[in-house]
Amino acid sequence: MATAANSVHGNPTVPRSSFHGLRMLLRLEKSRLSPSAMRSPPCRAVSCMLTREPAATKTEERRAGAAPRPDTFGRFGRFGGKYVPETLMYALAELEAAFRSLSQDEDFQKELDGILKDYVGRENPLYFAERLTERYKRSNGEGPHIYLKREDLNHTGAHKINNAVAQALLAKRLGKERIIAETGAGQHGVATATVCARFGLQCIIYMGAQDMERQALNVFRMRLLGAEVRAVHSGTATLKDATSEAIRDWVTNVESTHYILGSVAGPHPYPMMVRDFHAVIGKETRRQAMEKWGGKPDVLVACVGGGSNAMGLFHEFVDDSDVRLIGVEAAGHGLDSGKHAATLTKGEVGVLHGAMSYLLQDDDGQIIEPHSISAGLDYPGVGPEHSFLKDIGRAEYYSVTDQEALEGIEAIVLIVHMIVDTNFV
Repeated sequence: MATAANSVHGNPTVPRSSFHGLRMLLRLEKSRLSPSAMRSPPCRAVSCMLTREPAATKTEERRAGAAPRPDTFGRFGRFGGKYVPETLMYALAELEAAFRSLSQDEDFQKELDGILKDYVGRENPLYFAERLTERYKRSNGEGPHIYLKREDLNHTGAHKINNAVAQALLAKRLGKERIIAETGAGQHGVATATVCARFGLQCIIYMGAQDMERQALNVFRMRLLGAEVRAVHSGTATLKDATSEAIRDWVTNVESTHYILGSVAGPHPYPMMVRDFHAVIGKETRRQAMEKWGGKPDVLVACVGGGSNAMGLFHEFVDDSDVRLIGVEAAGHGLDSGKHAATLTKGEVGVLHGAMSYLLQDDDGQIIEPHSISAGLDYPGVGPEHSFLKDIGRAEYYSVTDQEALEGIEAIVLIVHMIVDTNFV
């Protein structure tokens, strides 16, 4: 499917979901330049062209990096936690205990690593986009060196299977034979249906009716894999409502069911657990960067909806204060249009789907309908760790409109010659 939302070595690049990152590259290259920056020594990082962050922010970064994320209460600073019905508290505690135990279990890790290698197809390439790099060189020959972390080459075509296969293994260890999941663009749904077929598990996917219409091919794939796809007609009939229905199902069937949540959102331990299952993205990136140029990335760029792809890339580098982390949200028709999904840019703190984070909400605390050309980014919340990284200044978050994202698609097709799916979740 589409190229992953990853960019390395001073290179904002092409995120999957409507290519919001590629458009950010163009924007960063054209703006914030100063004469002194143009006279600086050759730099393979966009970061050399932008203003530095305040020293106080760097101090906070170091202090935050030394502490566990999350804490024992499942919080990233003031974000995260467990805002769920009492029915789910035991299931979440059981899930956390199993996750922590299996994280130290050599047999489990060996089995997971083997599946990621032989079934998922990891590790995937860190591809040097030579023509794209040439496109954004300035007249003096300087400019970013752009690399693409090719999560689209995983089995099922996206990063989602990293988490899905790990949670399916965990569910089997817990004795849960019934799996539920939510999906927006269908990528997480396809990944979950795939691993359930692989392990012989019952699979039920909740998907907004509107998303089912615009992602009919992925619905077909899920059903072909043996999953039951349940249409959600309530609310906006998109990802938020599919997630709500999945949680309702879990409350009703908690003893027999495991919920494979698809992003770094939801109640603890999901943000931590999904992040750690996707951390393979950043670990591979660090190792591949060392092999390719003997260093590490200067800038990482990833699109952010719920934020699992971005967090999988960022987590390995959070404590590397010299590596910039840039998340790109969906600005839809524009930040002032009321039709966007730029949660970290325009949102306020609130609680949704079991966690405290930044949300799109009105003055009465009611969720505002988000919009994005990408079915996987029109989510009114974001993972709590992203909210934490925003507040301490460790990560930067920008937004790109639908039109700018389409320009990114055109660039990647015409310059890099990759025909890719522009969906994300």
